[in-house]
Amino acid sequence: MEKTERNHCRAICDKQRKMKISTKGRYALRMMIDIAVNDHGEPVRIKEIAGRQGISDKYLEQIISVLNKAGYVKSIRGPQGGYRLTKAPADYTVGSILRLIEGSLAPVSCLESDVNECERQQDCATLILWQKLNDAINNVIDNITIENLIEWQQGQNGNYVI
Repeated sequence: MEKTERNHCRAICDKQRKMKISTKGRYALRMMIDIAVNDHGEPVRIKEIAGRQGISDKYLEQIISVLNKAGYVKSIRGPQGGYRLTKAPADYTVGSILRLIEGSLAPVSCLESDVNECERQQDCATLILWQKLNDAINNVIDNITIENLIEWQQGQNGNYVI
């Protein structure tokens, strides 16, 4: 293997070793669940979510901004303001939320877009493995909803705590 090709592969591998769901992605899911569970006709305030979840309200404000711009939540202004989901919890998949916050969840960079433009794809012995892993990830996250997460949590102990 030539030095430039080895360096290219090393750079790609270094980037891919970091494929983890960040705190932003995890907290976005927790926030969406919290809003769904605690919306009893009134908007849910960031400070309340932060208190229940043990997360900084400043950090949650960064995340809610992305969710709001994407239309996942609706901002209600004023002294009784806060946030509400724009759809039912069953209409939000884990995949849609994670991709919004994280970007691509593909295990390797050549699968990040719809068209694989990798120059080695014809000779790549591991491409089928990465495609199967990518398909498995997508199958899980695209078939689990916020409603499912709420049901699972309530089924564990009858209460909502994440």
